[in-house]
Amino acid sequence: MLIFKRPFFFRKFNKKPTTRVNEQIKNPQVQVIDENGKNLGILDTSKAIELAKERGLDLVEISSKTQPPICKIIDYGKYQYIREKKERKQKAKQRKLELKQIRIGFTTSVHDLGIKAKQIEKFLGEGHKVKIDLKLRGRERAHDDLAKEKLELFLKMIPEFKQEEEIKKAPWGLTTIVCQAKQKNQ
Repeated sequence: MLIFKRPFFFRKFNKKPTTRVNEQIKNPQVQVIDENGKNLGILDTSKAIELAKERGLDLVEISSKTQPPICKIIDYGKYQYIREKKERKQKAKQRKLELKQIRIGFTTSVHDLGIKAKQIEKFLGEGHKVKIDLKLRGRERAHDDLAKEKLELFLKMIPEFKQEEEIKKAPWGLTTIVCQAKQKNQ
C-alpha cells in the first residue's frame, strides 16, 4: 500500500484566531459599546448588527472570553489598523538580549584589561550578558591557579556586576558569565 503525504504547501498551518465580525458572531446576546465608547448594554446579536449597519459600521467582537461577549460598533478596517499598530508598538519596545563575548589572554597587560573592562561595562549598561573567556596556550595550561587569579583580578576591574556563573574550566582555558547587578530602586 502506497502512503501519500501532502506536500508542505497543502498542509494546514495554525493561524491566529480571527476576530468575529457581524454575522460571524454566534452568541444570542452581546454587550455592545458604540463608536464613542458609550456602553449600550446587553442586546440581541441581530439587533446589535442592525444598529451597526444603520450607522454604516460593523459589529466587531472585542472580547469573546466574557459572558456575554463584548462587541464594539466600529469600522472593521479601522479596528484592524489600530490593533496592528498596537502590536507593532509592543514589538518595538521588546529588547533582544544577547550574550556578548570578551576574550582575554594570560599575558594581557593591565592597561588592555582596563579597556576590556570598559567595554564590558558598556555591554552591561545596554542590558546584555557577557561571557568572559581567558584563553590559555601551551604551557600556560599548567598554571590554572595563576590563570584563575588573573580572571578574578579582571573581574574586580568591572564595576557593578553580578556573576551569573562561577569560574569554570574549559578545554582552552577558563570562562565565566556576568550580568548587570539589579538596581536597588527598581
